Amino acid sequence: MAAFREIRKPEQFSKVKTAESVRLTKHQELKNRLHKQVLNELKDEPVESILPKLDAMAVEIMKEDESFRGAIDRKKVIEELVNEMTGFGPINPLLLDPEVSEVMVNGPYQVYVERGGRLELTGVQFRDQEHVMNIIDKIVAPIGRRIDESSPMVDARLPDGSRVNAIIPPLALKGPTVTIRKFSKDPYRIDDLIRFGTVTAEMAVFLEACVKARLNIFVSGGTGSGKTTTLNVLSSFIPEDERIVTIEDAAELQLSQEHVVSLESRPPNIEGKGGISIRDLVRNSLRMRPERIVIGEVRGGEALDMLQAMNTGHDGSLATGHSNSPRDMISRLETMVLMAGIDLPVRAIREQIAGAIDLIIQQTRLKDGSRKITNITEVQGMEGEVIVLQDIFAFEQTGLDENGRVAGRLVPTGVRPKFYERLETSGLHIPATVFIDGSDFG
Repeated sequence: MAAFREIRKPEQFSKVKTAESVRLTKHQELKNRLHKQVLNELKDEPVESILPKLDAMAVEIMKEDESFRGAIDRKKVIEELVNEMTGFGPINPLLLDPEVSEVMVNGPYQVYVERGGRLELTGVQFRDQEHVMNIIDKIVAPIGRRIDESSPMVDARLPDGSRVNAIIPPLALKGPTVTIRKFSKDPYRIDDLIRFGTVTAEMAVFLEACVKARLNIFVSGGTGSGKTTTLNVLSSFIPEDERIVTIEDAAELQLSQEHVVSLESRPPNIEGKGGISIRDLVRNSLRMRPERIVIGEVRGGEALDMLQAMNTGHDGSLATGHSNSPRDMISRLETMVLMAGIDLPVRAIREQIAGAIDLIIQQTRLKDGSRKITNITEVQGMEGEVIVLQDIFAFEQTGLDENGRVAGRLVPTGVRPKFYERLETSGLHIPATVFIDGSDFG
């Protein structure tokens, strides 16, 4: 017979809770005293010379005050203080963990991460809301951004290029909320996407040829589907001898070419002036003699300027946008062109889109957390009032494997794209087998 579990009385819970709260209080007190001593005695020294001295300083404080003995993990106190001084506080270990792809701070007492495509609640906590605000300020201040009650939302980036969004009270009811989408120190290459199952080897050959042949390509997908990663990989196919201008809200692209000019939008100041939009940057980029324009995300009136650039000699441009399918992306582009404030007939807008964009790559985050390219679709032109789309590759899901992960394959539809001759005349021969069903996926 199984042993009975010990049942604690209410007063025992109270004692345990009290003991834990005392331990946490002493833990924080030691960290505060250690930090204060560093500021008083070592403030003029570089951080590198301070770190080796922290342990001896902590031991000395604990000798002077017996209340710290036995209840405090000295190494953990020092680790937290080091994270505060050299990194981003409690979440610093998560940012350094290569298996974590996203960090989500929902107020001071709840931190989630994405690991292997799935969300996990961590045991990481901040001291209070002010502690979270200090970390946000540490992130946004170096890049000239600000966050306060008059401007309670901000997009920023970490030094390694990771994307940061922060929103604070009164808009965030549970306290300051931070979402950090990590970027690898070494940019992903096409071989990585093949290994992850995002693309097949045949698709990779086809996409590389499309970029080198200067097709205008749009990467569409939902939030967190991997659009920026795919855009970065596509950009790596651009030849070294071409001048590239990148345009982003927060600089994330990690291009390996030497001749790259990176532009970043700027929000308005506290008086509501001085803001520079993506649309302003797209217009300016046309005067910079670009051979390739790469736009991190199209979400407004800049769509009109982008389409006009693609239609007036700036071939080989790349961009991303939010949508659930290639057809939805066309509809969204129509809407975004209208956001430019110019009254154009729908047919004229569609003709601009059909003439500008050659290929739409649809990226999807599936239920198991994996990210796959689910459609590669050619924009073939206009038939009457409708833009004609034709899938060149499409993802076919066959079910779930023994681990609960999506199984399937991205197969050619058997249709050879209309721009095939353009690839050939550019000296880029694509084997006929690429368009024949036979590439296993998953």
